[in-house]
Amino acid sequence: MEKIPMTPKGLKALNDELKNLKVVERPAIIQAIAEAREHGDLSENAEYHSAKEKQSFIEGRIKELEGMISLAQVIDPATLSGAIKFGATVKLVDEETEEEKMYQIVGEQEADIHNGLLNIASPLARALIGKEEGDSVEVKTPGGTRDYEILEIIYA
Repeated sequence: MEKIPMTPKGLKALNDELKNLKVVERPAIIQAIAEAREHGDLSENAEYHSAKEKQSFIEGRIKELEGMISLAQVIDPATLSGAIKFGATVKLVDEETEEEKMYQIVGEQEADIHNGLLNIASPLARALIGKEEGDSVEVKTPGGTRDYEILEIIYA
């Protein structure tokens, strides 16, 4: 199996979600199923079927999280420097609009573009990897070609 790159913060988020599912959600759904069973005929018991469906989702997510955590390759950005690599926070300026943006290049599991977490497999991240401060990059996006200048690279 291929390792999944992620930051320490990303691994912590996965572990926190897993702990919540095992300690809070799983016991709550087991209790809900037990209560629904007490209502009698299970074939027409919507509460029971809903609880069983939620239990199935929770168990599936637990297995998914355990798999991701077991394959995690944690890369601490604070230990890196130099050209843009996984984990770097990059300050860019759009050369056309002069709009400045900050992105951290993270793994697929952590990516959240609205919070500045850029998937390493995205066109922008692929264009940035290996570049230095002051470099310009041309990025082909579904909305057309964009040009960015790299203002700052931060490893923290």
